[in-house]
Amino acid sequence: MQVREALKQGVARLTASQVGSPRMNAEVLLMFVLGCERAYLFAHPERELTSDEQARYEGVLAERAGGKPSQYITGHQEFWGMDFLVSPAVLVPRPETEHVMEVVLPLAGAVQHPRIVDVGTGSGCIALALAKEMPGAEIQATDVSPAALEIACANAARLGLEGRVQFRLADLLAGFNPGSMDFVVSNPPYVGESDFVERQVFEHEPRNAVFAGKTGAETIERLVPQAHEVLKPGGWLVVEIGYSIHAAVSKQVRDWNEVNVTNDLQGIARVVAARR
Repeated sequence: MQVREALKQGVARLTASQVGSPRMNAEVLLMFVLGCERAYLFAHPERELTSDEQARYEGVLAERAGGKPSQYITGHQEFWGMDFLVSPAVLVPRPETEHVMEVVLPLAGAVQHPRIVDVGTGSGCIALALAKEMPGAEIQATDVSPAALEIACANAARLGLEGRVQFRLADLLAGFNPGSMDFVVSNPPYVGESDFVERQVFEHEPRNAVFAGKTGAETIERLVPQAHEVLKPGGWLVVEIGYSIHAAVSKQVRDWNEVNVTNDLQGIARVVAARR
């Protein structure tokens, strides 16, 4: 089977299984099997797949058609121009979370040697992206999952940022001293039990990184008072939110000195920044 035919069959298989962006997924999975870049697929459409490659491609297509995210199949996901290892132990980094970076960087740039903590770090994508962008920052990151912290530490090592982030096993901000941080940043669980989520998220991504409780605001409701205690006067809490909890989170930070909301590209409130 040639590359062009493999892609054609892959797109058809994923389309029939109602997988979103079937062409992109078919290409990503074939690139993974062949160990090549996208340009290679189009430069060599006549390239014959070996029997082993064909079998592997059919296998990963079956996994994707069954709902497994392509990132968990390939083990990689890009965030902020960086390549992160991912596994079912961590949430797949989303483009929407880059809005957190866009909010934090200008604020932190005004502070000399800022002290930052990333709460619920997962793959470490926010903490490590901040470490790359801000060499003078002191960055810590917490997670309740030892398996997630293993992935985050592996990402730090392979990205050449080992030692730039201190990873800690902790529930939110447990163990942090009052008034010790300039920034608390987080992409916490914010999905409610009755909120719609895609099948691949519900069946494959870690539930404790997706679902916060009945309303979806439960984790942030715990985080806000802890952040207020841990932050220095004038420090910032920057947190990603879901569309259904904007009002609840706004209520939580209404007594803070300043509150800003950033919308995503769909015009949905995505990031709340509150100054202590």
